[in-house]
Amino acid sequence: MADGGGATAAAPIRPAEVALLASVFVVAACGLLYELAAGALASYLLGDSVLQFSTIIGTYLFAMGVGSYLSRFLERQLVAQFLRIELLVGLIGGLMPAALFALHSVATGSFRFALYALVLAVGTLVGLEIPLVMRILKRHFRDRYALKDLVSQVLTFDYLGALAVAIAFPLVLVPQLGLIRTGIFFGLLNAAVALWALWLFRAELRGLAAHALACVGTVVVLAGAFAGADAITRWAEDRFYGEAIVYAESSAYQRVVVTSGHGHVKLYLNGNLQFHSRDEHRYHEALVHPAMAAHSAPKRVLVLGGGDGMAVREVLKHPAVEQVTLVELDPHMTQIFASAPMLRALNGDALRSPKLRIVNEDAFGWLERNAEHFDVIVVDFPDPTNFSIGKLYTTTFYQRLDEHLAAGGYAVVQTTSPLIARRSFWTVAATIEAVGLTATPYHAHVPSFGEWGFILASRRPWRMPEALPADLRFLDLAGLPALFHFPPDMARVGAEPNRLSDQRLVHLFEQEWGKVQQ
Repeated sequence: MADGGGATAAAPIRPAEVALLASVFVVAACGLLYELAAGALASYLLGDSVLQFSTIIGTYLFAMGVGSYLSRFLERQLVAQFLRIELLVGLIGGLMPAALFALHSVATGSFRFALYALVLAVGTLVGLEIPLVMRILKRHFRDRYALKDLVSQVLTFDYLGALAVAIAFPLVLVPQLGLIRTGIFFGLLNAAVALWALWLFRAELRGLAAHALACVGTVVVLAGAFAGADAITRWAEDRFYGEAIVYAESSAYQRVVVTSGHGHVKLYLNGNLQFHSRDEHRYHEALVHPAMAAHSAPKRVLVLGGGDGMAVREVLKHPAVEQVTLVELDPHMTQIFASAPMLRALNGDALRSPKLRIVNEDAFGWLERNAEHFDVIVVDFPDPTNFSIGKLYTTTFYQRLDEHLAAGGYAVVQTTSPLIARRSFWTVAATIEAVGLTATPYHAHVPSFGEWGFILASRRPWRMPEALPADLRFLDLAGLPALFHFPPDMARVGAEPNRLSDQRLVHLFEQEWGKVQQ
């Protein structure tokens, strides 16, 4: 029985039909992959992941709409047009992460323009793919498909392909292959679809030899780039960081890079400096000891963030400590800083201490599920450059922190620069106070970062300690009071609390630090 569109229910499934529907799955996966790769790379290099993903996805979908509109003007040689588009998508989309990463290393000012130009180009080409596949299926298998069945079949495979890559991208692809190799691998998949189309429709293609040569050339270029991905990454990162890279890996959460030069070691997360070994002792001593020494005999200590083990190293200098719990989201951090000899030397093998328990979970969720109480809580998160980190600077988070603080305990939060990001700094103080805790701000000079701020949070007023560990390189009792004095250019300004519902701190932080980077 044939319906009104001419489809025959009993028509056998043909190999070419299966191949084309499978190609829909592949091209959908590839299309979403390029979108995710562009968003991830932008968030790595430009910060504010929510803003970057939002604008990238919006631009990409707009470009796909443009491509879908333009597909109406392709009327002849549809298979040849589809083949060419697949090769272009494979080349441009597959090489996009490598090209952008390299460009950011040599011409940072052009990066944003190139990013959106490539997203527009790839999105437009991807927008051409599905309409062409549907028209090819309709033309070659009109005896099988009514329009409603054709749309249903194609969109089903399209969405399944998108689902598969959406799950695999953060869990498998980026951790195992890295962004550059992942992009190139999916470029090769696009080229494979082109080769597939070349074979299936070889009888009707004009200029078969030229198409075959184009396919082979594309595969050779992409395969060469895949083989040389490590060299591309090393070259780009060497230019960006300016020092020898001793460790570089992309985890599911961030790009972790450790460099070494002139006798010093630096840690970068997503391109942002986290510590410099020549002066990290200033930062970590200032972060840990005012709270630890004020308590006088802390037994149970919680460290949130700080997967490099430096804060744990300082905590363990207090002999009263019996147990330290380190909650670090990224297992790559704790693994490398517990195993690499150079990094173990920096943290004094703190991550191998029998007193330490390492938990690789999100701190926000861990505090919600856990009921333990701690004498001192050290909060060593990155700055609130995006909303996923910004939630760790909200009233909701500090309320949870308070619930885990033992009576008479202290928490301390690293809190950006009160000189460069003055309003951001005092916003954190206002946020801590909004949950009923006493906020005691202080600052220290760390040459790699400049003037850096910290805030003590407690239910009782903080008191000046009577003693400090003997082997400190920066802090001493005589100099400690100066850390709590704020000159006029860093003095308190009016600020509203940062709440989970608005996350005003992320926008404020971006504004203040953006002025410095301009």
